[in-house]
Amino acid sequence: MSGAKLSSIISTLDLTNYTEKIDIDDRIIDTKEVNRPALQLNGFYEHFEKDRIQIIGNVEVAYLSQKDEEEKKAIWERFLSTGIPAVVFARGFRPKDYILELAYKYQVPILGTNNATSSFMAEIIMFLAEELAPMKTVHGVLVDVYGEGLLIIGESGIGKSEAALELVRRGHRLVADDVVEIRKPNEHTLIGTAPATTKHLIELRGIGIIDVKSLYGVECVEDKQSIDLVIRLQEWKQEQEFDRLGLTDEYMDILGTQVICHSLPIRPGRNLAVICETAAVNHRQKKMGYNAAQELYRRVQENIKTGGHYGED
Repeated sequence: MSGAKLSSIISTLDLTNYTEKIDIDDRIIDTKEVNRPALQLNGFYEHFEKDRIQIIGNVEVAYLSQKDEEEKKAIWERFLSTGIPAVVFARGFRPKDYILELAYKYQVPILGTNNATSSFMAEIIMFLAEELAPMKTVHGVLVDVYGEGLLIIGESGIGKSEAALELVRRGHRLVADDVVEIRKPNEHTLIGTAPATTKHLIELRGIGIIDVKSLYGVECVEDKQSIDLVIRLQEWKQEQEFDRLGLTDEYMDILGTQVICHSLPIRPGRNLAVICETAAVNHRQKKMGYNAAQELYRRVQENIKTGGHYGED
């Protein structure tokens, strides 16, 4: 698990930095939890998680407003001397000058946001959950097709990028080509992104690198997408059997999460883009409770029970 840079948190969440003279280039946050220091401001530091970002909201400000200046300074000095990574003032509250002096003394960055405390906490926890999530890289292509994240994998040169480009031309969105970075922010979600160096780019053998965002517009790219379905492209072999009904699902393990995987045989004349679109729509239909293969099985069984013959006029 890698840490999240404090500088990245500040820029992504558009935070105000009240202590710009403190060097934050090497500051790393390694926990996705945050803390509101209500008890600590009252002097209780047992079980205090000092590695968390501390959030100051309306309750904390109201409590401190009841103290005289000397008490406030003593409370803030003890609080900032614990080695906390940063303090964020929510709701547009601005830190007093003596707080900034103590912050420089103990080298604790003081930040600010105009957002409500609860909404900001939800935002930063979600950001940290993604940044600190377990991560692995997969050789493949990730495309948003009708809102479903399709991870297309297969041997090099089998046609993954070509399929992705055709999907983009049909109005779908490219997330990553060649290398997909997959993170698991919680037990049920996988999020795929592209490395910064290959973001919005596709490699086509015989042509080279193309910039999808420049060629087809910003509506054809996406920064991240959940991974809902895996499409494995395989060379077609006459002796190899492939699933023709879909009564049983095949799965691929990604970071301990089982993702439905369809193996597609590649043969000249097959329109991979249309097949991928159909797979995405069919997957969504299954999530809504309808399975065409099970419906066919039900009809056949019903036909047998009534003494009919399958295919009879």
